[in-house]
Amino acid sequence: MQKDYILITLADDDEDDRLFFTDAFDELKINTVVNTFKNGKELLDFLHHPESILPNIIFLDLNMPILNGIECLKEIKKNDKFNNIAIAIYSTSSSEQDVENTFVLGANIYIKKPSDFNTLKKVLSEVVTINWQYHTSGLNKDNFLLRL
Repeated sequence: MQKDYILITLADDDEDDRLFFTDAFDELKINTVVNTFKNGKELLDFLHHPESILPNIIFLDLNMPILNGIECLKEIKKNDKFNNIAIAIYSTSSSEQDVENTFVLGANIYIKKPSDFNTLKKVLSEVVTINWQYHTSGLNKDNFLLRL
């Protein structure tokens, strides 16, 4: 059965960031279903649950308790079951080291969390409408960091 929506998952320990994220998708005219988790362990438990419908895109915050974004990314990338999921790093960090690490570990895109709601909507719309098959086939450091 073909689903007619994009399934989005966010793992972020900041409750306000989770709320802004879901509110932004509510306002976008893109048919999405958004699930949020407050840490990486909750996310991985969900992904590994046999009843779970796997998301199309996972947005991962880097700095979370229990399991951080890097640990989640490593865990997701070592399981073939998750090969078709696009991973967007979604962080306040803009450190070169974080960008480099997540690129090398196989994330698909790196997004610095926007500070205002309209920019957040623009960024999320851009990420969700990317042709991921094309984007990842030519992935390099220049197109890895999303700049708007």
